[in-house]
Amino acid sequence: MADQNDTQYVRMTQEPVSKLIVSLAIPAILSMLITSVYNLVDTAFVGELGTSASGATGVVFGFMSIIQAFGFMFGQGAGSIVSRALGQKDQKRASIHASLGVTAAFLSGLAIALLCVLQLDRTVYLLGSTPTIAPYAKTYISFILLATPFMCSSFALNNILRYEGKAVLGTIGMAVGALLNIVGDFVFMPVLGLGIFGAGLSTAISEIVGWAILLSMFLRGKTSTKLSLSYLRSSRPLFLADIAATGFPSLLRQALNSIATVLLNGCCAMYGDAAVAGMSIVSRVVFFVFSISLGIGQGFQPVAAFNYGAGKYKRVKDAFWFTCIISQVVIVIGAIVLFVGAEPIIARFRDDPAVLDVGVRALRLQVLASLALPLSVTCEMLYQSCGLRGGATVLSATRNGLLFIPLLLLLSATRGLAGIQEAQPLSFVLALPVSIPFIVRFFRRLPTDAVEPD
Repeated sequence: MADQNDTQYVRMTQEPVSKLIVSLAIPAILSMLITSVYNLVDTAFVGELGTSASGATGVVFGFMSIIQAFGFMFGQGAGSIVSRALGQKDQKRASIHASLGVTAAFLSGLAIALLCVLQLDRTVYLLGSTPTIAPYAKTYISFILLATPFMCSSFALNNILRYEGKAVLGTIGMAVGALLNIVGDFVFMPVLGLGIFGAGLSTAISEIVGWAILLSMFLRGKTSTKLSLSYLRSSRPLFLADIAATGFPSLLRQALNSIATVLLNGCCAMYGDAAVAGMSIVSRVVFFVFSISLGIGQGFQPVAAFNYGAGKYKRVKDAFWFTCIISQVVIVIGAIVLFVGAEPIIARFRDDPAVLDVGVRALRLQVLASLALPLSVTCEMLYQSCGLRGGATVLSATRNGLLFIPLLLLLSATRGLAGIQEAQPLSFVLALPVSIPFIVRFFRRLPTDAVEPD
């Protein structure tokens, strides 16, 4: 184990940052693409059941963002500390925080599930259901609630693996779960004819299987950190507070995403199920392309955190600019493809003229505005990876909170459905000038290397 940890330390602190980021990003991209493909396939299968059923996937997608919020808070909070601790060669501290983060994620998922089960009807309407969407949403979300503790802790497990520099191990668990979900959708829906019930059942089964695979990576000694209940006895309340504070920007970002999704669904519901379905499809299509850029960023995060902890500050700077450039190239290519093919892409998921009217314009606006995202998103990741909580919190709150939510409420009231389509793109663009002062400030204050670069 010691030799394995020494080899990993050398790799993270000496391998060229471009090669290192690419090697860590590829499994993260594959994992996110497979998950995105599942989301798109699920949307396509459910879309065959009708516009109301298609709208239900968008409603429940907002709830799944809440689960992700808590999983990311404990996973990225613990992961950032784990990576910096490993950079300082403190394996015990890393293992304590990893164990605490995963346990906290599981328990928070359990609490969310119990709360929502007791208020199921109220939950689906709060998430933006219409009376015609609600029956589908209730069926679908019931299965999601069964799997919520496993989903929440899966996000934590995967993030800790990434921050260790073991992204391939995380990809295996996430990919197997997503592929199982795709197969389950096919078997339970068109073959067995279980409809939305089958979609929910498939999701629950695949999430639990994926969780078991991720957990096994730690239990079988494939990782630098160890997960054990004994480490919980070594922890202090301050440790959990440290994890939560470091991961809070992730919680805030995801929570604002969830609130924004719920508000978006609510605003769209005034214009019928087609509006809800159209915007839901656009969100998933845009995320498919953005997930590639996000995967590159996830390759950057452990490199930034590990080298920041090790005092290799020049590598942090080099990694940041490499990530921004590569992400920008990916976004440009994706934007061209989606802008040109907007109509047939939307039609593939729901060939309904009303859905197309909403979706095509929204998709084109969002992909154009996404050109402004790479720099601002990488800046958020930089601050959180290096444990700079204040700046990370402000940056996380900006795009989908301080900008998107007020813009959505203002533009929907003044411009109707057109304003709803325009709010998200405008928030993407305005987030860029907010990020630039944070980038300048970070690099001005970045120390020189504690040791000479190798």
